[in-house]
Amino acid sequence: MTTLTLATRWNPIDWPLTHGPVPYAVLAAGWAALALLALSRHERWRAPRMLGALLLGGLLTLLVKIAVDDWWRPFPEGTPDFVLRWIAVALFGMALLCFRAPLLTVRRRLFAVGGVALVVVMAASQVNRGFDQYPTARAMLAPHTDELTTGRAAATVQGAPGRPLAEVWHAPPGLPDKGTLSPVTIPGTKSGFTARPGYVYLPPAYRANPRPLLPVVVLLPGQPGAPEDWVNSGAIRESLDAFAAEHQGLAPIVVVADQTGGNFSNPLCMDSRIAKSQTYLAVDIPDWIHRNLQTATGRGSLAIGGLSLGGTCAIQLALNAPEVYGTFLDISGQDEPTLGTHQETVDKAFGGDEAAFAAVDPMHLMAARKFPDTAGMIVVGADDPWYRPGQEKIHAAAQAAGMKVGYQTIPGWHSWVVFRQAFEQNLPWLAQQTELIR
Repeated sequence: MTTLTLATRWNPIDWPLTHGPVPYAVLAAGWAALALLALSRHERWRAPRMLGALLLGGLLTLLVKIAVDDWWRPFPEGTPDFVLRWIAVALFGMALLCFRAPLLTVRRRLFAVGGVALVVVMAASQVNRGFDQYPTARAMLAPHTDELTTGRAAATVQGAPGRPLAEVWHAPPGLPDKGTLSPVTIPGTKSGFTARPGYVYLPPAYRANPRPLLPVVVLLPGQPGAPEDWVNSGAIRESLDAFAAEHQGLAPIVVVADQTGGNFSNPLCMDSRIAKSQTYLAVDIPDWIHRNLQTATGRGSLAIGGLSLGGTCAIQLALNAPEVYGTFLDISGQDEPTLGTHQETVDKAFGGDEAAFAAVDPMHLMAARKFPDTAGMIVVGADDPWYRPGQEKIHAAAQAAGMKVGYQTIPGWHSWVVFRQAFEQNLPWLAQQTELIR
C-alpha cells in the first residue's frame, strides 16, 4: 500500500515512513543529536552529570512502565519491550537536556532543544516502524469521505439458489471505478451504547440501477484504537476498490463500527455491568444497516471481523448471536475477553459471577455446544508471542465445536503489517462465505 507511483513520488505526504530512506534518515539524525547532547568538552561536563542523566532517564522510564502497566493498564499484554526501549532513549535525551542546559548559552539551549526533538521524533518513528500504524504521513490525516447514499433502487438483483450473486450480475455501462466511503453515526437505540462515528464503504455496484443485494461485513478496530484506523492504517478502501475492479464493481458493503466508545475503553463486547455492547453489535448495528441500506438479508449475508480486541469481539458475536452473524474473521484476537486478569474481568463486568461470564465466553460456549453452520477464519502474526498461543487454542476449540474454520499465520507480529494483509488476503474468502462469489 505504500509503494510510490509516478503521481506520488514527489509528494512528501506519500513517502513511506516505515521503510526506505525517510525512517533511516530520521534514525541517523536522532542518534547524531543524542551523541551531540551526550558529548561535551565543557569543563563542568563530567562523568557525574552524564551518570545523573542516565539515572534520571532510567528512573523516568521505570515510572512510565509502572504508571502504564501497573496502574493504568490499557494493554492486557503490557507495553511491548521495544516500545519501552525507545521511550527510554527519548527520556534519556530529555534528561541530558536537563543536565546540559545550565552550561549552555541561550542560543545553544535552543539548539539543544531541537536536538531533543530529533531524538523524540526518532523514537516515535521507530515505534511506528514496529507497529506499521502510519505507513505514510497521509495515513495520519482524516480520510477523504463522501456523502452517504441511502436511497432505494427501483429494482434489485440477487443471487439464485446455488448461484452466487456474481454469476447473475452484469455491470451496466458507466459504472463508477471506485466505491464511496462515508462517515456514519449508528445510535444505540436499544442498547443505550454511545459509540463514536464509524464508516460505511459502498462498492461501485451499489450505485447501479437495478442494484445488486450485496452482503455486509461489520469490521471492528482494536483497543486502543478507533474506526478510522481501519480506513487510514488498514487501507480497506483501496483493498475493496481493487476487489471490486476484478468483480464488475461487486464487493461486500463494509460497516466499520465502534465497539468501545473510546480509544482506551473496553466494554468487552458483552452485555454486562459495564455496557450493553453486545446488544449494540448484534441488534442496533444490523437494524441500522437494514433500515438505511439496501442489502442482502439473513445470517449468511452478514459477517463480522476485527483485529486484536476487535477479533476477540468478532468470535464472541458469532457465538453469542449466531442467528445474526454467520461468518467471522478473527485477526490476532484473544482466547478470552479480558480487562487485565480473569478475576478483574469477572468482578468488573459481572460482579464476580463466574457463571455469568462463562455463559458468554467463547471457550465455554464452544465446549458446551456445536456450531456447524458458522464459518470462521482465525489469523495471527507468525511472530506474535502474546496472541498466537491464544489463537491456536481458539482454533482447536472451534474445530471441536464443528465450525467450518480455517487458521492462518502471516509473517510479522501484532502490527498493521499483519492486520492489513489479513483483511486483504481474506476478502475473497469473506465474499465466498457470504455468497457474493464462488
